Amino acid sequence: MPLILLNKPFDVICQFSPHPVRKTLADYVDVPAIYPAGRLDADSEGLVLLTDDGQLQHAIADPRKKQPKTYLVQVEGQASRAQLERLAQGIHLGDFTTAPCHASRAQEPAWLWPRNPPVRQRANQPTDWLVIRLNEGKNRQVRRMTAAVGLPTLRLVRVAIGGLSLETHPLMPGEWAEVPATGFKLGGR
Repeated sequence: MPLILLNKPFDVICQFSPHPVRKTLADYVDVPAIYPAGRLDADSEGLVLLTDDGQLQHAIADPRKKQPKTYLVQVEGQASRAQLERLAQGIHLGDFTTAPCHASRAQEPAWLWPRNPPVRQRANQPTDWLVIRLNEGKNRQVRRMTAAVGLPTLRLVRVAIGGLSLETHPLMPGEWAEVPATGFKLGGR
């Protein structure tokens, strides 16, 4: 039962089946019968876990299993204490309210790779980096959260799932590595 860490590049679809115009995971990982344990949008990048084991996939991706997911988020504007508190407390997004999470300002880490293509910068608009750690992972949730507090997301990088991170397993975009599947509870809730 392989567990593969992949650093998914920007603009790659998080699926193995062919896509008419974009690259998919199959363009980077040639291991038969594996599937992503959770997804990242094409315009997000970073850590994706892949496995051939359905129980392990469920243990990683199911929000009831409480596997924290950590994101580095470059936002347009400077985050205020009030905006960070709103993010951390949970935000009503119309169709659901997010669970409380961790949200803090951060420095861009030295180990973070440049995005290709680069993020569009406006000379008169500052940007900030945030760390957001949550147990959920609904469609476009982090982007919707930052937009709701007035900080549109410019770049979104998932850097960790549970105890596995790109900081301790340095991989450049498109690179992958097989690791032991420890730290994920299988079976029951």
